[in-house]
Amino acid sequence: MAGVARYLRGRGHPAGPPSVALSQLRLDPMTGRWVVVAGERSQRPSDFLPRRLPVEDERSRPCPFCPDNEEAASPILASYSLDGAWRVRVASNRYPAFSGSEPMVVSHLGPVFTQAPASGAHDVLVLSPEHNSSWADLSEAHATLVMEALRDRMEQHAATPGLRYSQAVVNCGREAGASIEHPHGQLLSMPFIPGEAANELAGFSRFHGNCLLCAVIEAEEEARHRVVLADDYAVTLSPFWGGTPYELLIVPRQHEAHLHHAGQPDLAAIGNAVQVALSALRSRLGDIAYNIMFHSAPFRLSGDFHWHVHLVPKISTRGGFEMGSGVLINVVPPERAADDLRAEVVAPA
Repeated sequence: MAGVARYLRGRGHPAGPPSVALSQLRLDPMTGRWVVVAGERSQRPSDFLPRRLPVEDERSRPCPFCPDNEEAASPILASYSLDGAWRVRVASNRYPAFSGSEPMVVSHLGPVFTQAPASGAHDVLVLSPEHNSSWADLSEAHATLVMEALRDRMEQHAATPGLRYSQAVVNCGREAGASIEHPHGQLLSMPFIPGEAANELAGFSRFHGNCLLCAVIEAEEEARHRVVLADDYAVTLSPFWGGTPYELLIVPRQHEAHLHHAGQPDLAAIGNAVQVALSALRSRLGDIAYNIMFHSAPFRLSGDFHWHVHLVPKISTRGGFEMGSGVLINVVPPERAADDLRAEVVAPA
């Protein structure tokens, strides 16, 4: 990993991690939502089974993301190479959720019926030519290419009139929403600011003092209970308010609102941090489904923000209480999750 790695295995905690023998309520300062941390519930049988649902059976047709299958794919928008061979490609989504340049004009069809055109852009990022690979298998240089492709496309979308926000995601496994096995991500840009982004913006606005995530990095490194790994450019931690088992937050140290304005060292560090985190999760939990979500500021931001990455393994399901109340129950305390994953991180030679 770039910089001087500070892997925290074996460094000890100044006062030991807090006990979570009983259920606790913890507040997520980024969204204002409460979560329940209930460590004893993880003793139940059948918790954290590996993914079982296969993605779409594509044996009857060629994978549109594999090399030499360009005729089955959408037009290639950009290609990134290492050693003369492509490693990352960007293509238009064949079934876009957002498309076209029609202005977002709201129509009221009745007292409770409101609609608008779903204008925008929807790209696919093919992360590797290898069909059975994943971000966990990428080299540092390859992971950096992925981040560069994401930056470049987001920058182009930011310059498109009418678009206000970009959401980049990687879905791995059917449980996480993937319909194609080949490792890929998506970048969806839209003419409005979605609710989760608005909630995070409000969280930054509520926080008094310096930047919310800059304060999180400082506090977590001082406590040392939940940091999984860190270097001079990025910090990976199991957040105090994590609502799902082994949920991770990856944050660049450099304060910057927009991913597409991030410096090259920050992009490289985040790309590699994602690779290390996924490798540690795989070593600890096996073949699991997961979601990666890149949160960057709206294109024309009027407040404070700090871009970051959410990594959420799909190893548990939401029950009726969680869906009905919106309150998540995490059966693996973040302190335990961080300890488990630190044990799987291999420090560089």
